[in-house]
Amino acid sequence: MDSNKKKRKVSLVVISDIHLGTYGCHAKELLSYLKSINPDTVILNGDIIDVWQFSKRYWPKSHMKIIKYIFGWISQGKEIYYITGNHDEIMRKFVDFEIGSFSIKNKVVLELGAKKAWFFHGDVFDVTMQHSKWLAKLGAIGYDTLILINRGVNFISKFLGKGKISLSKKIKDSVKSAIKFINDFEETAIDIAIDNKYDYVVCGHIHKPAIKKVENDKGSVTYLNSGDWVENLTALEYHKNKWSIYKYNDDDFKKNTLKLQEDEEDVVDKTAKQLFGELVADFYLKK
Repeated sequence: MDSNKKKRKVSLVVISDIHLGTYGCHAKELLSYLKSINPDTVILNGDIIDVWQFSKRYWPKSHMKIIKYIFGWISQGKEIYYITGNHDEIMRKFVDFEIGSFSIKNKVVLELGAKKAWFFHGDVFDVTMQHSKWLAKLGAIGYDTLILINRGVNFISKFLGKGKISLSKKIKDSVKSAIKFINDFEETAIDIAIDNKYDYVVCGHIHKPAIKKVENDKGSVTYLNSGDWVENLTALEYHKNKWSIYKYNDDDFKKNTLKLQEDEEDVVDKTAKQLFGELVADFYLKK
């Protein structure tokens, strides 16, 4: 039985800023989402594994399951692009590496119908990244610490019968320099995309999901950001010539509307070694 028939069809999915290897990553929620969809093409738009903060002391099974599931998609022949980000910049050493349906890129341009889409992570616009990387890394540690504190706050909030809050989001939304950085980031991406006659520009990096059409005196473009799986739990989906933002909701999965059969072959049950072996074998057979 083809398990993909029970899943929601998506032509293209864009996922970024998962930050596997950090306390803030919502790997279990992401795995539930991945199991619910059947995409043709997958864009992993940077900061998938957080190499900056990676530690052997913290690598939960739930994080490994994400890697295994993606390997499973590759073994199925789904087109997967891994676009490098700043937290996984070590992958830039392997840009243009291809094996089977998987490739590593710094940017990707795809034809979506009659329109052209430009995908890249976005850290190239970050002045801190270019000139004070140590400061950016220090900020990343502080961000992960804030996420830990936030979990404690939300535990107490839930106990008191109140809703969840995001401390990091509140800070971003209230600090003028943070607001200016996000606005500058979006404007820069939009201006370059219009200059290059792209119809869509798709980024990650700033953890702020968005879809908006913008015009200037040179033309127009649709700006999109896939958000993250730390505080927003969002992805971008493209299907039937339409873009949408997916927002994770616990209730969607608690209702079991997307429940998988217990006897279904699950790619997560295979070891990473088995999956990689199958992938390499498939690559050489195709060659």
